[in-house]
Amino acid sequence: MKLKIQDRVISALLNKKDDAHQMIDEPIDSNKIPKHVAIIMDGNGRWAKKRKMPRVAGHRAGVDSVRKIVKACGEKGIKVLTLFAFSSENWRRPQQEVGLLMDLFMTVLNREAKKLHKNNVQLRVVGDLSAFSPKLQSRIADAMELTKNNDGVVLNIAANYGGHWDIVHAAQKVAEEVKAGTLAVEDISEAVMTQHMSFPDLPELDLFIRTGGEVRVSNFLLWQIAYAELYFSEVLWPDFDENEFGKALASFAKRQRRFGKTGDQIEENEGA
Repeated sequence: MKLKIQDRVISALLNKKDDAHQMIDEPIDSNKIPKHVAIIMDGNGRWAKKRKMPRVAGHRAGVDSVRKIVKACGEKGIKVLTLFAFSSENWRRPQQEVGLLMDLFMTVLNREAKKLHKNNVQLRVVGDLSAFSPKLQSRIADAMELTKNNDGVVLNIAANYGGHWDIVHAAQKVAEEVKAGTLAVEDISEAVMTQHMSFPDLPELDLFIRTGGEVRVSNFLLWQIAYAELYFSEVLWPDFDENEFGKALASFAKRQRRFGKTGDQIEENEGA
């Protein structure tokens, strides 16, 4: 009797899991697909530590997840994917790890640039690139030049990037225009600031994802995140696949984005 009961419980759990998977696989209304998704790819180091491997092994494994999510964005019609690869604070990590990350960045550029180009992906690297070696800066420039006319997914790689840096950098540009007399102080607006931030020509950020279980934004896209929907996943980045990405998109599709309006106003507009 106990065995039969256990069998029924196990069967119910499996069916529940299958139902959940089917819900993720259900097509999402194209009007509820985000145009711009940003991801903090967290958990590489912990993924490697669990397997008693060096941290850089986790970063290498994470490259496979990048490929999967870029492909998924193309299939689902997402226009822009912005990935936080290396923050302006990551220089504080052990020197050996930073060196290995720079080597990995170079290797990935060498290996992936032609593949991105073949798949019509436009690569942009945003951040203070002056801190990188001349060789790496040159490779970044070559990869962006190769893909600049592609009109598929735009892949932004945020490297030596920080939200504070982005805002300060924009403020400096605005100050230079004021000093030169080409911009009046009273004409400084949100729109003017936005035009001096990273990727001002791209759609506004819709969905912000962080993997790895941490629940904070860690100085990423502080200006751009203003009206983005936030989604936090417990899954470590190397294990974040198309199904996990689908869960984030399904969550986004269920949310009512009000942008300061009331829920009733949004529902009236949708019903009109």
